[in-house]
Amino acid sequence: MKHGVRLIVFYSGLLGLWAILAKLKLWPPYLFPTPWGVGESLYAGFADHSFWIAIGTSMQRVLIGYAISVILGMCLGLGVASNKFLEETLGGLLVSLQSLPSICWWPLALLWFGLSQNAILFVVIMGSLLSVTMAMEDGRKQMPKIYGMAGRNLGARGFPLFWHVLLPASLPYIVSGLKQGWAFAWRSLITAEMLYMSLGLGQILMMGRDLSDMNQVIAVMVLIVAIGYVVDGLVFKGLERHLQRKWGLLPST
Repeated sequence: MKHGVRLIVFYSGLLGLWAILAKLKLWPPYLFPTPWGVGESLYAGFADHSFWIAIGTSMQRVLIGYAISVILGMCLGLGVASNKFLEETLGGLLVSLQSLPSICWWPLALLWFGLSQNAILFVVIMGSLLSVTMAMEDGRKQMPKIYGMAGRNLGARGFPLFWHVLLPASLPYIVSGLKQGWAFAWRSLITAEMLYMSLGLGQILMMGRDLSDMNQVIAVMVLIVAIGYVVDGLVFKGLERHLQRKWGLLPST
């Protein structure tokens, strides 16, 4: 309850500060819109269903791209962590590629796939894949070796050892990487949609810019942040709390 009150107070104060700055007109209204102007834009976007369609399209893209990056990233990370040759060669390359902004993959995606849905998915996958891979690799490396030894002493070998011992012990690192991978996937998607005029939140954001409609621009930005916040709160924080309870870091109630 206290947490909820703090959030209400914080965001109420933030809205109040925004309203005061808008009233003072330090910047022209077309550059710094009012909260009620953005609210009207949000209402209009949901009323004519354009926001619903854009959200559905963007979520479909990011879920497909993110799911592919998770599957590939977990396999790749496990391979790098388990093979000395791959660790010394491919591991170093992955670290270097992780510093590459996801938008740098856009020209390559256009050459390979053209202006299509596949180009956007490619950018999303590459934006998320490396984070998941590095998290899987780190989780496998950071796990105390005594867990694997204990599993082998109890008769576990091969896949059962990985599934019942190594994977559960690596989950805290993996969940952290999945969370980071989701954030990169979401950013990559919006950026790709801004560059390629197709259905999605990125397109509506660019339409607002082209029309000099800051109310719409801020409204879409609010939606992007809100969706990221909801996914983080419902999915990843729930997983983190479950793991903390499982390892005795939180009460079980």
